[in-house]
Amino acid sequence: MTAEPDRNGGAATAVPPLRVDLFLVAGLFPGATPAGTLRAAADYAIAAERAGFDGVWLAEHHFSTYGVCPSAVALAAHLLGRTARLRLGTAAAVLSTRHPVALAEEAALLGAVSGGRFDLGVARGGPWVDLEVFGTGLDRYGHDGFAAALDLLLAGLSGAHTLRGDGQRFPFREVAMMPVAQRRTPVWVAATGPPTVQLASARGLPLLLGMHDDDAAKAAMVQHHAGAADGVPATGHASAHLAFVADTVEDAEAVLRRTMPAWLAAARASVRLDGSSSPRRDPGDYLEHLLATHPVGPPARCVQRLRATLAVTGVRRLLLMVEGGGDPRRTLTNIDRLGREVLPDLRNS
Repeated sequence: MTAEPDRNGGAATAVPPLRVDLFLVAGLFPGATPAGTLRAAADYAIAAERAGFDGVWLAEHHFSTYGVCPSAVALAAHLLGRTARLRLGTAAAVLSTRHPVALAEEAALLGAVSGGRFDLGVARGGPWVDLEVFGTGLDRYGHDGFAAALDLLLAGLSGAHTLRGDGQRFPFREVAMMPVAQRRTPVWVAATGPPTVQLASARGLPLLLGMHDDDAAKAAMVQHHAGAADGVPATGHASAHLAFVADTVEDAEAVLRRTMPAWLAAARASVRLDGSSSPRRDPGDYLEHLLATHPVGPPARCVQRLRATLAVTGVRRLLLMVEGGGDPRRTLTNIDRLGREVLPDLRNS
């Protein structure tokens, strides 16, 4: 760790080393199959370890081509067995459709067999048909239901040997936790708005900040988290970014404008539980927002933009979404170039 002066004039504080991870959505691009996409995601994780990344985070989606991985935990288990050094994380397991005790058991299992290389990120998700299919309903998506599930998950990962339900949403008798969590599994909360930020803050949990927000919006969420409680410094949070290296800005943007709009449009097809529709950002407009704010283009530009994120938000963990090129060979090249041409300079930040 290095030290930097406190911004309020106090003593110098330790700054954690920068960690840079991949963020894999496993999106289904034109011409690909779901099985091929998942095999490619595994290849990307192995390439990330070779390229010098610190970890890989896996998205989870149901019934959507936007992401074809229905269980980030299962894919993380597979990749923990195929890598030696990487940390594997979920970004994020959808807690609203899972029983929190089952998820705690799986997280404890992966922590045990991997020597502590597993990070558990959880999300509220959305009011989608998933809640109907898995039988959890809108109550589990609501703030109180999500909070109750999160508390039970944390209790299951606390190292306690037994666990009892709360008598309301989770009415069950005392049971033995097996395996008992032998080491603390890091738990992160994906947040897109103040209620979830406050919930994470109240429980001392760090945030997973999505790539849809720019640096200013992320900094505001980090400040809101700090204002709600006093458990996690800004350096404890993680920030996700679209990342694509090319020789020129024009080359990078041309590729992403060809490949990404059709994929981004798949997010608009999610079926709401109540049958209603909500306004969604146009895929083309959203892509232009991403191009204007994320590390896309020559290596020096990527480093500059990521350094700006570190300075504005205070985070010390970056998650780079590398699949935007839409083609496995192009993505593997992107991972390799990020490792060789971006990470060394960035780590000097």
